[in-house]
Amino acid sequence: MAQLKAGASLSKRVPVADGPDVMAVAMSVTSSDGRPGGYITLYQPIETVEQLQFYVKVLFALAGMIGFTLTTFFAFFLITRLTRPLQQLKQAAGLITKGNYAIRVSVQSNDELGDLAKTFNIMAERLAENIKALQYEKENLSSVLSSMSDAVLSFDVNGSLVFMNPHGERLLKEWSGLEWGADDSVHPRQQEGTREGRPQSSDLPEPLRLLFDEVIRDTKVMMSTIHVKTGVWSVVMAPLYSQQQVRGVVVVLRDVTEEYRLDKMRKDFVANVSHELRTPLSMLQGYSEALLDDIVATPEDRQELVQIIHDESVRMSRLVQDLLDLARMEAGHLELNMAPLVLQPLMMRVYRKFSNLCREKGIIFEYDGPEEEIVLPQADEDRLEQVLTNLLGNALRHTPEGKRIVLRLARHDSRTVLIEVADEGEGIPAEDLPYIFERFYKADKSRKRGLSGGTGLGLAIVKNLVEAHKGTVSVTSTLGQGTTFSILLPAE
Repeated sequence: MAQLKAGASLSKRVPVADGPDVMAVAMSVTSSDGRPGGYITLYQPIETVEQLQFYVKVLFALAGMIGFTLTTFFAFFLITRLTRPLQQLKQAAGLITKGNYAIRVSVQSNDELGDLAKTFNIMAERLAENIKALQYEKENLSSVLSSMSDAVLSFDVNGSLVFMNPHGERLLKEWSGLEWGADDSVHPRQQEGTREGRPQSSDLPEPLRLLFDEVIRDTKVMMSTIHVKTGVWSVVMAPLYSQQQVRGVVVVLRDVTEEYRLDKMRKDFVANVSHELRTPLSMLQGYSEALLDDIVATPEDRQELVQIIHDESVRMSRLVQDLLDLARMEAGHLELNMAPLVLQPLMMRVYRKFSNLCREKGIIFEYDGPEEEIVLPQADEDRLEQVLTNLLGNALRHTPEGKRIVLRLARHDSRTVLIEVADEGEGIPAEDLPYIFERFYKADKSRKRGLSGGTGLGLAIVKNLVEAHKGTVSVTSTLGQGTTFSILLPAE
């Protein structure tokens, strides 16, 4: 049986007079041996095709709407189940970075997002606890540093200020107003170094620069003492580390001016007492050995040596007694026999006692006082007499022959009484006036000790006795013209 094969095809719209148009499709048919076998023609109404096309379009539209609806639904589902928790986590993390450590996120599911929210809340809680602990430690450290009487400063490796406590801030303000010169001193070892290759910062005070460089270079704690103007400061400077690298230094400064002064006074006190005792002890030993060895030939020489030994022993006894009195005064154990005191009789008694001594030295001694009585409501007569005796004895030793000493009494105002001892002696240098009431001031170069000199404690005793009477003592002096001691005592 011959096999037929489809050949070429042709489609065409064919109008129909009394009906709808049709679509005609014609296709040739050939046999297997190539001979024409005929044609096949198919007719399909156009209306049916258009309906099919419309149906397909509607089907695609419905499928698109359903797909869009499903896509929107799943999008909202994803936003609800995935994106929204992530957004909450992001917002919570942002609030934590701004310092709100109390923020927490809600756990809305038991899946991975829920586990992430739980972990985030645990992290935030522990972070809040750690921040709270750090804040507490910071406040505690800040309170400790603020309450310290020492100045604490911290600098980075370039010398820029990082931290300071209130005392350090006050110290920097004081030092920033100073002009540093070659005489502004630091520790001797510091003066050997130089600042090489390091930028100078205005934050770092000048006296600390070389010590700062030494600490940065050697990375070890350094201790020193610096002198800034009239103050003395103890400095401890230590390096600060960050991951084995030096990131700066911390400086602790303590004002040891008073300790330095007291230590100097202690050393001076020991030296002066030794000096005061060495001379009479040497004389006592030498003259007593001369008497024991029977070197002195005549009774007159023997009597003279005995008198010298007696005078020196009296001076040593007076020195020891003055030291005991001064120690009791400074310790607050001085006993005063307070009672109402009329000053004129006391002044006249002291005036008569020193009149003969001044006459023997050729010194003019005058008393200047009012006729009416001046009464102190509470005073120790013996101690005030000791004050005047010390001042007049001091004036007598340092006033040359032919000059004048004046003892003056007057009312300063309605509440105070003024007592002055003025001399026309050699005077006191201005730079020595602040130290004149210190113990053993007489050892200063301007006050030379003669054989009959005092103990060097007289002015210190005067100051303590006057202050024990609630008064004040001051001094004015012009070198080569004289000195005036003024005592103000309360009259009420």
